[in-house]
Amino acid sequence: MLFYLEMSEKVVIFVLSKDINTLYKHSRREDKYCHQNIMSKNNSNLHKARNEKNDEFYTRREDIERELKNYRPHFEGKVVFCNCDDPFESEFFTYFAINFKFLKLKKLIATCYNGSPISGMELPLWEDENDREARKACMLTMDDLYDANGDGVIDKEDVKRMLLLPGHITRLEGNGSFDSPECLKILKESDIVVTNPPFSQFRKFVATMMKYEKKFLIIGSMNAVTYKEIFPLIKENKLWLGNNSVAKFIQPDGSEKVFGNILWYTNLEHHKRNEKIFLYKKYNEKDYPKYDNFDAINVDKVDDIPCDYDGVMGVPITFLNQYCPDQFDILGITCRRYSPEYIIKEYSKDDYNNANDLNGSACILQNGRPQMVYGRILIRKK
Repeated sequence: MLFYLEMSEKVVIFVLSKDINTLYKHSRREDKYCHQNIMSKNNSNLHKARNEKNDEFYTRREDIERELKNYRPHFEGKVVFCNCDDPFESEFFTYFAINFKFLKLKKLIATCYNGSPISGMELPLWEDENDREARKACMLTMDDLYDANGDGVIDKEDVKRMLLLPGHITRLEGNGSFDSPECLKILKESDIVVTNPPFSQFRKFVATMMKYEKKFLIIGSMNAVTYKEIFPLIKENKLWLGNNSVAKFIQPDGSEKVFGNILWYTNLEHHKRNEKIFLYKKYNEKDYPKYDNFDAINVDKVDDIPCDYDGVMGVPITFLNQYCPDQFDILGITCRRYSPEYIIKEYSKDDYNNANDLNGSACILQNGRPQMVYGRILIRKK
């Protein structure tokens, strides 16, 4: 969703990332070992935001443009649906509206939910005073774009003039949530969904996209890779990462917060997925020890993947940023006992007080005792 913040004579455009304070809520103790390797010191800001109940963070416009430029051929002749956005204020909607002709879109749709604090700030959406005060859910649609004000340039002012014509703004009867009956009906008629869903609803959002077999490009936390609902999709090549991360977020006062693991998820093909990793390291037992409890060797860095090892390897979760399906098979993950077929040992509380934690992670023997390593993706070269 979008928020426009007036700063002196400039207008700064941001995309609202809702519910970011829920990013690191984990349900089981072993989760911390799954996520440690993808958390940096910058992520302390997320914990602080959660503790302070602060979800006022906005994604910069350049992050959206930087990612979307990698998918332009996918949009020709397509109906694009931004189903977690405030119509007109949304930077996603703005991007597609201004580039409507360039991308050769068939139609653009955006919906907002009841009570959104920023909907209607730039474009009057409600004729009824009660609807305006309640900020009722509504929908915007576009099926064309032209130089409406005749100034020789197609920009957001032209979009605004066109949307104010009859037939472009529709009041929704429901609450405007992406899984409401009205929005699901719109979803069925759409081809591609591009939005920033609430992080707390990420699992449900992806499940909805899969159920209705939709193409999508969305923002989420790297931690979602380890979710039981998400990892199988990645393993089966039904979902993968985009091209870029979204590191910097802006607060309403104009200050920046830096987060270390927010990125794009998609099922749209892009060129980066076809780029193979250059492998040059040679395998040896010292640098690549076997796990004590998993049938795999440990690889500490993606750049250290050996070129001459054909067995199962445990690599950092950040491997997914460079994953090429023509080069590797994804076999499993060491977190949360998701891959029991590769487990070769279970630790007992009779031997180790932290046996539950040990069993939720890959371990390497050090001085005769198992030591947990960060979460690993299990892969094999093709």
